[in-house]
Amino acid sequence: MNPHLAPVEVPDPALLPHVQRLCDLADPYAHGPAEDGLFAAAMAEINAWHAERSPFFRSLYEATPPALPYRTPLVHAAFFKRHEVLSIPRDRVDLHLTSSGTTGQKSQMFFDRWTIRAAQRMVARIFERNGWITPDQEVNYLLYSYEPAPALNLGTAFTDNYLCDFAPARSVAYALRNTGKEHEFDPFGSVAALQRFERDGAPVRILGFPAFLFFTMERMRAMGLPPLRLPEGSLVVLGGGWKGHADRRIGKVELYARVSEQLGIPGERIRDTFGSVEHCIPYIECNHHRLHAPVWSRVTIRSTRTLEPLPYGETGYLHLVSPYITSVPAQSVVMGDLASAQPGEACGCELTTDWFTVHGRAGVSRNRSCAVAAAELMKGMS
Repeated sequence: MNPHLAPVEVPDPALLPHVQRLCDLADPYAHGPAEDGLFAAAMAEINAWHAERSPFFRSLYEATPPALPYRTPLVHAAFFKRHEVLSIPRDRVDLHLTSSGTTGQKSQMFFDRWTIRAAQRMVARIFERNGWITPDQEVNYLLYSYEPAPALNLGTAFTDNYLCDFAPARSVAYALRNTGKEHEFDPFGSVAALQRFERDGAPVRILGFPAFLFFTMERMRAMGLPPLRLPEGSLVVLGGGWKGHADRRIGKVELYARVSEQLGIPGERIRDTFGSVEHCIPYIECNHHRLHAPVWSRVTIRSTRTLEPLPYGETGYLHLVSPYITSVPAQSVVMGDLASAQPGEACGCELTTDWFTVHGRAGVSRNRSCAVAAAELMKGMS
């Protein structure tokens, strides 16, 4: 068995049997009444779990109308920037991740072994479905994320390094280099890595912030370099957005076209993702570039005025629900992102689960995400 898909057991099988069954589903986009019923049962179990172990959640839960779907209180992601709320003893924490860069408010999220392994297995299920787990094929990695450093516990860095486990590394290059005191964006090093990878002949995997990839391609043009043709089988998996540089952002269609033009990677091998340290469920684009909800989560769009659910096509707060997490009562998180949802059949791909489009952050905030902190490193580099 692939080690990334190996079984992992919930903390208490007697209390969380439906959570176990849901997270064990092998088809990441299974959809139907049976899956809906299993999801509802798993949510009831995880709500009881956190109500028993977290006074904070118990007070919210007891005040929640039973008519609310899954009777799950809404917790805004910003709450975790100011509060540490655990449903497990500190000595059961297996991993601690943060959401932001070196300054500013950070979400502090804590994971027991079950929670982080369950989330990682979900990523592996989606990569497996797409044929992206290739244990017999070495690849060269260019990571548009933070080079490892002591005490670095950013969620984005953890995720990108984990994605390197799905194909053996022939070599790894980082765009954000560790200087000893901070990280600096290295556009020339990124260009040199791509040129080296083209000559090497092994497939290339480019992971991380899209803004850095764009700035690398801009630097290539400024240097008068001809387009590259990265080897067949190369893959781009982006995440983190363009926060902090909205005025320089280009659209997804244009970005993907630039990658195909300048790096020789076809559009179906370029995928964006959505995720957060507060909600680690993986949302990875289908081959039509839509973010479908996997079987382990449900997506609702809520009014920015009333928080009531909105119909398909309308824009509001992105509300994400999943019973996978036992360490922190973050099974129902309202993100700071504005989004709209559509039914699965509106995509045209083979997936039938609902999908959503992220339109940007809601309002103006001092809170800085990983992408904001990283984008600041690009000042003066273009």
